[in-house]
Amino acid sequence: MALIKGIRRISPLDLNKNVTIGVAFPLDENNLFKGTETLQDQAKANLINLLLTVRGERINLPNYGVGLKKLLFEQNIRTEILKELIQDQVARFVPNIRIEDVNVNLQEDNSVLGISIVYIFTLDANRDSIQINFTQ
Repeated sequence: MALIKGIRRISPLDLNKNVTIGVAFPLDENNLFKGTETLQDQAKANLINLLLTVRGERINLPNYGVGLKKLLFEQNIRTEILKELIQDQVARFVPNIRIEDVNVNLQEDNSVLGISIVYIFTLDANRDSIQINFTQ
């Protein structure tokens, strides 16, 4: 809900519950035929999709994706580089999200990678977060 001149605006797409905006993520038995109902839910799904997609995996967008799961097996991964990669990819491919904070928890001895991202949905300035954990 954007605020324009002090008036709260709601996207018309969010009002019609009979129309889905995009694909709900993750694709499982519950979300197979259910889509996202709001722009904010779709932005979150787009963010998760961007984080999990490996570069070169998406047709016609060879630079799309962070590939977090692939990075779990990299030698000497640096958290600063990972944070910068996430922020660059989100700024380029999910423009309606602004990253506020990225926390990377890497436990090399257990091969565990945990990433939590706090972001702001720019259309209505709502703050949300996601956390993704990978184990080998």
